[in-house]
Amino acid sequence: MAVSISEVIRWLNRIVWGFPALVLILSVGVMYTLRTRFFQGRYLGYALRSVGQTLRRPAETGVSPFQAVCTALAATVGTGNIAGVAGAIALGGPGAVFWMWVSAFLGMILKYAEVVLAVRYREPSPDGTYLGGPMYYIRAGLSPRWRFLAPIYSIFGLIAAFGIGNATQVSTAMVSINEALPFFGLSGSARSNWFFGLLMGLCVALVVLGGAKRIGAVAEYLIPVVCLGYIVLSLGALFHHRTALPGALAQIISGAFSPRACTGGAVGSAFLALRIGVARGIFTNEAGMGTASIAHANANVPHPTQQGLFGIFEVFADTIVICTMTALVILTAPVSIPYGSACGAELTVRAFTTVYGPWISVFLAISMVLLAFATILGWGLYGNRCAEFLFGPKVQKPFSLLHAVTTVLGAVVAPALLWELAETVNGLMALPNLVALLALSPEVLRLTANYSHKRL
Repeated sequence: MAVSISEVIRWLNRIVWGFPALVLILSVGVMYTLRTRFFQGRYLGYALRSVGQTLRRPAETGVSPFQAVCTALAATVGTGNIAGVAGAIALGGPGAVFWMWVSAFLGMILKYAEVVLAVRYREPSPDGTYLGGPMYYIRAGLSPRWRFLAPIYSIFGLIAAFGIGNATQVSTAMVSINEALPFFGLSGSARSNWFFGLLMGLCVALVVLGGAKRIGAVAEYLIPVVCLGYIVLSLGALFHHRTALPGALAQIISGAFSPRACTGGAVGSAFLALRIGVARGIFTNEAGMGTASIAHANANVPHPTQQGLFGIFEVFADTIVICTMTALVILTAPVSIPYGSACGAELTVRAFTTVYGPWISVFLAISMVLLAFATILGWGLYGNRCAEFLFGPKVQKPFSLLHAVTTVLGAVVAPALLWELAETVNGLMALPNLVALLALSPEVLRLTANYSHKRL
């Protein structure tokens, strides 16, 4: 039974992430890039400065812009940046990283558009925050005949909250913990998995039940600390293996178009490298899925475009910086990469171990746990908003409790199948959102031109 389910999910994944879906995702990104005259490139520096300027600017009501971006980063900067990148390299070859870069560049403008629309069409909530995201701008911005996409998006979002945003995260973190236990002379067991799941589930329940404000307050402190710590260690590893950097970069470029030459024939299809790279790129930065806009809709800002700039920063930090560092650490380290087979956090741990020794597995395990926790919190907000859109505000507490229970179960489930299922749901979520981005592009362009004329 398990084998047949796995085969069905992989078959569905190949359809969802097949040629038509990739063309749609990339073409919408290219369309926005051209029509905004490469806005994400021209104003990347401005977006980075905007984050610094709002770092200590609290919100008088609702959620501050920085808390909103940290909540969104909490959901995007997760185990995908460590385990997902390793899996992308193993399944698609080093060239998958190149296509992650491409998807990130186009993803910057896609996430910018999503955030702009979410703030433009958001609705006030009784608790002092805002309700927004793809389901709201689909319902308010599209014609009545297309509004059926709003509940479809919410259904997929609700499913994804338990998969990509929960079970996948805690399951992958559990792998990292089991990799670190031998350092203390211990070994993983079903009992330790259950214990970890119960502890994580309790922490998730305590934060998620507090709503958007409590999630934002936790993310505001958790995300910068974890990200900076991981970046510092990555830079140290890259400096140690600096002589191998040119070769690693050459593998990424050549492997994008001729993966067979880099993988010894284990990965022979350039389209596979593209598919894996784009799929894992979207998994890590969620551009095109619209989910991050749910968090950004809470920001107390005077103009939609002002918050949209944070969407550009978010993809840049997640994929261009953190994912690239993970990829280069793996490709420059003297470790064997099992091309053509699924792997995850264990490959990244081995790469760091070549520089720092066995103790680094402990730090990476802690990082994975904190990143998984942050992602679960962010997706707790996303799933809550999707559930509320479908069933009303009374569903918030039951959803939060079920989200915590899923965290417990995720600790005892093997991660390989979860990654396949998560990528499938990602693609299904992206489709209605991309339709909305196409249809509402005139409104995004109007708001961009208005704000650019006044402020940029």
